[in-house]
Amino acid sequence: MEPKTKRRASIGARRSPETEAAVKAAARELLAEKGYAGFSIEEVARRAGAGKPTIYRWWPSKADLFIAIYGADKDAAIPVPDTGSLRDDLLLYTKDLWRFWREDTAGRVFRGLIAEAQTSEGALAALRFKFMPERLASPRKMFLRAAERSEFPADEIDDRLELWVGFNWLHVLTDRLSEDEPSLPHKIALLCR
Repeated sequence: MEPKTKRRASIGARRSPETEAAVKAAARELLAEKGYAGFSIEEVARRAGAGKPTIYRWWPSKADLFIAIYGADKDAAIPVPDTGSLRDDLLLYTKDLWRFWREDTAGRVFRGLIAEAQTSEGALAALRFKFMPERLASPRKMFLRAAERSEFPADEIDDRLELWVGFNWLHVLTDRLSEDEPSLPHKIALLCR
């Protein structure tokens, strides 16, 4: 029988930094052990010694908690390059993104969020209205800078960004990140024409 984790004291309406750190650490640990399918708020709460109502107040669903973990880990792992060329920026960023999806715990289980979004309206809403706007902010900067440099018309930013996302998601969802990496320079060049 596992020992019970010490309950953390509430500090009212404000987030306790200690509890937030414990919840995120427990979430990362659980994701590493059980993947997205085995990830639950109940188990995170037990491991963190936090109350489920507290976690649900901060993150209304497991998808929301995962998105917070994924975003923090991805932002820490992937710098946004500014080489003066969209092709060079995208190549560097895409290589880093694919490495993150292969090597980081949150990156490896990212496909689970996409899978859940196919059967859960809540997960789909979190993916569309929280995850996508937050996670596309950095790549959008690269496309905006390229349009400002007149590499392509500004009214093409959203379309080009969507093509780049679709290209990446094809590779992550079909587990072709390693085998197709050598072809990245050619494919990124095609996307940047």
